[in-house]
Amino acid sequence: MVLKKKKKEIQVDAFLLDQQQLEKLQRFSKAEEQNLASLLLHCAQLSSGIQQIQCIKQIIPLLKKMDQDSACDPMVKACLDILGETYFSLGVKNPLKKVLASSLNSLPEEFITLAVQSFMCCLREELKTTDTYLYRKVLDNLVSCLEDFSLGRATIKNLLEEVLQFLQKSILDIQEENRQNHGNHVVQTQLMHDLLIAIKVSMMLVQKLQENIQGSLWKHHESFIWQSMCNLLKSSTNFLVDATLLQTVQTTSGLAVILFTKAMYEPVEELPSLISDLLLGSIKHAGVPVWFVSNCGALCTEHLPDSVRLFLCHGALAMLEWKNGSMGENGEKLLLDIASVLLSLSSELKESSMAASLSRTLAIWTNSALAALVSGSPNLKTKLNGNSDVAGKLLEYIYTHWEHPVDAVRHQTKLIFRNLLQIHRNTITGSNEKSDPFFAGLMKRLLSLEWHVKGKYTSLGCLVECVGTENILQLDRTIPVQVLDVMNDQSLAPYASDLLETMFTNHKAHFALCFQESTWIDQWHEIWVSPLLQILCEGNQDQTTYIIDYYLPKLLRCSPDSLSYMITILQASADANLGSCTTRGALGALMACLRTARAHGHLELSSIMGTGLVSTECIKQGLVHQHHQVCIDALGLLCETHRSTEIVSAEEMQLIQFFMMYNLSSQSPSVRQQIVCLLRKLFCRIQESSLVLYKLEQNKTKQDLLENSTQRHPLGILQQYKDFMSSVCDRLFEVLFPGSSHPTRFSALTILGSVAEIFSAPQGQAQVFQLDQEIDSTRVRTLIQCLASTFEEVKVLAFGLLMKLRAVAFNLKDSEYLDLFQAAMDLSTSTKPYDCVTASYLLNFLIHHEGLQHICSGKWVEHNTQIDGNASVSTVEKNTLAVIKLLLVNVEEEILQAKKSLLQAAASFPMYGRVHCITGALQKLPFNNLTLVSEWKEMVARLILMSYKLSAVVSPVVQSSSPEGLIPMDSDSETACRLQMILNEIQPQDTNDYFIQPKILKEHSEVESEKLADCRPMESTCTEITGKERQTCDVTAQMVLVCCWRSMKEVSLLLGTLCKLLPSQAAPEPSEGLITVEQVKNIGDYFKHHLLQSRHRGAFELAYAGFVQLTEMLSRCNSESLCKMPEQWLSCVLEEIKSCDPSSTLCATRRSAGIPFYIQALLASEPKSKTDLLKRTMKELITLAAPLNESSSVIPQVHALNILRALFRDTRLGENIMPYVADGIQAAILGFMSPVWAVRNSSTLLFSALITRIFGVKRGKDENSKKNRMTGREFFSRFPSLYPFLLKQLEVVTGTLNSEAEELKIHPSLFLLLLILGRLYPSPMDGACSALSMAPFVPFIIRCGCSPVYRSREMSGRALVPFVMVNEVPQTVLSLLKGLPDSTSPCIRQNNIHGTLLQVFHLLQSYLESKQLCSSDFQQGLGDIIACVGTKLWLAKRPNPCLVTRAAYLDVLVLLSTHLGKFQKQVSGF
Repeated sequence: MVLKKKKKEIQVDAFLLDQQQLEKLQRFSKAEEQNLASLLLHCAQLSSGIQQIQCIKQIIPLLKKMDQDSACDPMVKACLDILGETYFSLGVKNPLKKVLASSLNSLPEEFITLAVQSFMCCLREELKTTDTYLYRKVLDNLVSCLEDFSLGRATIKNLLEEVLQFLQKSILDIQEENRQNHGNHVVQTQLMHDLLIAIKVSMMLVQKLQENIQGSLWKHHESFIWQSMCNLLKSSTNFLVDATLLQTVQTTSGLAVILFTKAMYEPVEELPSLISDLLLGSIKHAGVPVWFVSNCGALCTEHLPDSVRLFLCHGALAMLEWKNGSMGENGEKLLLDIASVLLSLSSELKESSMAASLSRTLAIWTNSALAALVSGSPNLKTKLNGNSDVAGKLLEYIYTHWEHPVDAVRHQTKLIFRNLLQIHRNTITGSNEKSDPFFAGLMKRLLSLEWHVKGKYTSLGCLVECVGTENILQLDRTIPVQVLDVMNDQSLAPYASDLLETMFTNHKAHFALCFQESTWIDQWHEIWVSPLLQILCEGNQDQTTYIIDYYLPKLLRCSPDSLSYMITILQASADANLGSCTTRGALGALMACLRTARAHGHLELSSIMGTGLVSTECIKQGLVHQHHQVCIDALGLLCETHRSTEIVSAEEMQLIQFFMMYNLSSQSPSVRQQIVCLLRKLFCRIQESSLVLYKLEQNKTKQDLLENSTQRHPLGILQQYKDFMSSVCDRLFEVLFPGSSHPTRFSALTILGSVAEIFSAPQGQAQVFQLDQEIDSTRVRTLIQCLASTFEEVKVLAFGLLMKLRAVAFNLKDSEYLDLFQAAMDLSTSTKPYDCVTASYLLNFLIHHEGLQHICSGKWVEHNTQIDGNASVSTVEKNTLAVIKLLLVNVEEEILQAKKSLLQAAASFPMYGRVHCITGALQKLPFNNLTLVSEWKEMVARLILMSYKLSAVVSPVVQSSSPEGLIPMDSDSETACRLQMILNEIQPQDTNDYFIQPKILKEHSEVESEKLADCRPMESTCTEITGKERQTCDVTAQMVLVCCWRSMKEVSLLLGTLCKLLPSQAAPEPSEGLITVEQVKNIGDYFKHHLLQSRHRGAFELAYAGFVQLTEMLSRCNSESLCKMPEQWLSCVLEEIKSCDPSSTLCATRRSAGIPFYIQALLASEPKSKTDLLKRTMKELITLAAPLNESSSVIPQVHALNILRALFRDTRLGENIMPYVADGIQAAILGFMSPVWAVRNSSTLLFSALITRIFGVKRGKDENSKKNRMTGREFFSRFPSLYPFLLKQLEVVTGTLNSEAEELKIHPSLFLLLLILGRLYPSPMDGACSALSMAPFVPFIIRCGCSPVYRSREMSGRALVPFVMVNEVPQTVLSLLKGLPDSTSPCIRQNNIHGTLLQVFHLLQSYLESKQLCSSDFQQGLGDIIACVGTKLWLAKRPNPCLVTRAAYLDVLVLLSTHLGKFQKQVSGF
């Protein structure tokens, strides 16, 4: 079913006139007849913006009725003045402004001069604005005047000098204001956007009024306009080279520099040469005008920054005219120079935003090249031909970036490839495109790629458009089957389906053009439909699911008539092939095809059921099929329709009820979600079709009876709907009995929630069904019982449903509410963690009960009668305040008890439950609409104070060096003294007083001893204490720890929630919000302390969750002092890490505990547009992570490695972290050689995180799967600095592998190097023209095969493959085989033999599977290899005593023999 979005109502703010304007209009208006003044007066008095639009549209017709002498009428002058003032006062996005401009464009000619004078007067006032923060409004008005508004353009033309003066002043003022607000990201971002608009306005001014400006430019160099243009050019140049500005500002400045230079430069023919010289750094001052050097001096250097060159290229491509060959040979040279510069920058600009900008610019270049080729010279066509250097380098860029992690880069790469094909087509006009060598070579290379390469799909799709599907199928007829086989991987399925759609659409068009209908449709079905049906019947679940989702709809859209072919084929075998729990069978395939066809409007269910093509029994079989997805498809067939108002038939309702009898308890979460989603679509259909039926009933005409159901009366259908929905709800409540399974409860509650949401209508509107009417007290109790479920998602669903049924959910007896409240209060102190969650949901439910305050009053000592008397206070607010006060009083008492005995608190009243309930109540409260502000301020202050007190009680445990086995008491003073000595030895840096002077609790915890005692760090330790009712209970270390870390968690989440209460316009005054800036700062210091001190992972991970809420709030805050806090905190912690201070309490063990989380939160909250903190931090961390001298402390290095690991794993940092990956790899590999275990351990963890970041998350069990690999070309182009580093390290490693030495020498980083190199794989696209040759690695990797470690030898075999080009494999294999010893050799080293054989095996495997077409070189190379293998046969026989090398040799023989069959026709003599 296609659900159409409801049209969003347009909001139009009405304009208002001041008293003086109204009086002026009243003076001129006439009561007896409508004139312009009375029309405007009426318009101003309207409160609706929509109505005002209708009034404004009447202005021009009224003016056209007036005679020509009316232009002198003072009334017209006054009205035009008011219209001008109104126009400039309206916001830029207000539709009234556009309507007014559109109307005034049709102003009669006699009024234009008068109107221009009025607008000039208004604009002149606007240009007098001096407040920097009001410049944006003036700039927006200038943009509006220049855009499709003739009156506005005329006004600006008359005030050109004043406008230019304002633009210069505004640009300088914004620049200065930005400098003064350094560090305030919110204000700076606003100013940057204002500056961007100012630059755009200046460009629009030049573009729209260019003729007017040029008249002054070349004639009067001393004129004001010339000087203004020079100033704007100079400012734009400064912005272009200023790397601290937003990239969008720099990009736009690049456009402005080229545009202004183009407008000012004489002669224009030499402009391309000037820009070429700028880009290539070869500009000579002697031949350049003085004004250009003085204003653009920063660009006239040999070494421009890479980003500036990129922005200038973009500016030249966008602002110069490339069509019609207007720039001649200089223009063609500039075009080629820009390509050269851009392609050279591709290896330099690695930051994600710059890489995306470069790809966009390259795509623009290809469009410009296409435009230039239309009238270009033969020389240009030769240099842009597919076989030219430019095209070759562009292809290299495409192959390197078609799997780039940034979506924008991948998309632009596809456009570049498509345009490159078009460029080549334009250069070979007249020849046969399908037989062109360039296209033929591309086809072969692309088809030789593995199907896991995503770039292959998009490139083949583009190629199909040029050469046609038939030509590609001639090379390999199995392509459709191969692509369908790939579709079991969801990451590849969209690419594969797009390629198939392009191919079968093109193929169908080709057949239709060349053959008659009867002759080609069967062949087309055989190629594109038959493989699909076979896979749907027998394929695995993932593959069939993705084919149905991605491929089948596209196939049916292309050929709807193919549906009958599918149904006929599948129906014939449906009875015989019912499928199983793992395969769909023909029945499942039939259900899938029918469902897809109906959902996309290709099928009417009633028609196929009426004709008997598909029976009801067949659908029933599908609804209870043992394969879950067949059940879902059968349900989808009933629920999904193309029209959302299609009537639900009685048969469909019966089948849905049949389905719900058997499928509500599915154990699969994905199946449950699909069931809920499909039933929701059905309910929407019932709701929307019922509205149509109500309208038909109201009209009561025979002609309005529905199609295909003329026998059914609308009221009868509506009654069926009501009965059906009632039976559905009965069934759903039946399965919610106590003890029902979690899947059943989840399904029932979710479906009920959908029913409540969909069938909710305003009072007075006709509604076919209302869930409220089905609810009684028994069902309310059933829902309340669901709140006690141990699964929180069930609690969430039950609570949400109760809130939707609020009108009938509070009809229980008062005693029941009292019992519920008492139960919630008891559960809030339960020692079972999930009980407090239940308590929170119960309290949040009871908060909506009007009588809750009376229930609380018996337990709340400070009952506030003043609140009761305030009728304006909402029930929810009063109840929430009452509940929180009661919880707060209780938790404060419990904290006092916990100070005396933490053990008793852990066993009897763990405090985290109360705090959890407080946080839950606060999160449901609408803070934007509070009445009791003073009470809430007091409450917030008390909550913050309580949080600090609770944290002080429990933090010593979680900050202990070994909190897992901690019991903070002992009844034996002698043991305590001995343990105190041990404590001092194992915790020399722990300065926590809790452990220096622990308390001793005697029996029943009545007396405190003054002697020292210590914690007993034994997991089995169990202490008996007496509870509140004098009952002895056991307290284990785990109970104490759970109590403490959960308390820390709840405190952190509570403080994080409270931080959100700070208003965005923060001020130090308490009256500004519920929480003050000072309180926020204190909370920040609290988080800092505990994140940096806690040792327990649960404590600092959840403190991190609260701290993230704080940092995100700070990043959006407008307070300068708060905005700078993250930067200050970051500087402090980095200084402490670097200081190596022995007194530092930072935890160097436990992977640096909370330190990485702390830094992570600070960096992740930084605005994505400004990553200064990230850049600065990464540079410092990379420096610290580098190996230190032995005399230096290694603790900073360990911290840096652990922090880097956390940052590289954080997905929120996205591609901004990628430029530092190469440095991270170097730090990890070098750190692995450290003599200190802690450094090696942290380096290993960092290396693992980086491998995942580079190659992606491993999604399969195959270690050698190519899904998590990349080509050598792509790897070294993305991380060029790793090329020399890995080469050097490999050289060092292989230097230690001395095969003559007897002792075992293993270099620590050998494994890491081979692990990286082994993740690369060869590509047919890798050629000798690559800037980074792989050849230098080969001898070193070959030497790694001599390693005494089996795993290293194996990895060296895999790592060698991507570094040997395909055409060099035979020669390399022969060289390796010849290096194997003979049976008579005096010194035979089995490790060397084994390593060599593994390398031969992997090279041959890659070579034989590379899909290279058989050639004479291939035959000769294979023949030589087989001959050489034959000379070493002794390795497979008994003279070789090593079974491992015998097996490796046999593997080589098996590999060769397996592949010989493929080449027996080409290779003779085997």
